[in-house]
Amino acid sequence: MNQPPPTRRGPGVAAAALTALLALGGCGISTTGAVHAGAPASGIQPPGTEARSVRLYFAGPYGIRAVSRPSDRPLGPQQALDLLLEGPTRAERERGLISQVPPMAGQLTAAATQGGVDVFVPLEVSTGDLDVTAVAQIACTAAHANVPGGRPATEVDIRIHENNLRSRAPWTVRCGPNGNVTPVPN
Repeated sequence: MNQPPPTRRGPGVAAAALTALLALGGCGISTTGAVHAGAPASGIQPPGTEARSVRLYFAGPYGIRAVSRPSDRPLGPQQALDLLLEGPTRAERERGLISQVPPMAGQLTAAATQGGVDVFVPLEVSTGDLDVTAVAQIACTAAHANVPGGRPATEVDIRIHENNLRSRAPWTVRCGPNGNVTPVPN
């Protein structure tokens, strides 16, 4: 009787057979019908129903941080800066957020123009009192407000007029994507 010689199978064939066996066995999930898992996803509102919010910038333990607050209407730069001057809410303070902007309620003014915002620092506040964090808070809050022209906040020129002097040339900054400010040459 002639029998063919036994063939030797390598480890690759055994591994492939084991993989096929495991795949046929499933992954341990039994077949079930639909399972109720809670409410449908939320967060993205249908067009035309978006809740409005304003973005304010405060100082935190790890740098500038943006916070969003609900608003019943779009806020311009002046209204946003007024909220900034009120300081962080209790919940924001509990998260370690503070303001480096000196008190100037009712005196820090802002006027939106096409693609920019003119910010007027009051006479009582020296721009030397505004450290880089305070400037970032003011500039980024103003840039993210409802500015005419629809430009992205990183492209909005924030012109800071020192001591409310309209005769002196302002210095211009822009808010970066991480809440930092960079000077813009005039």
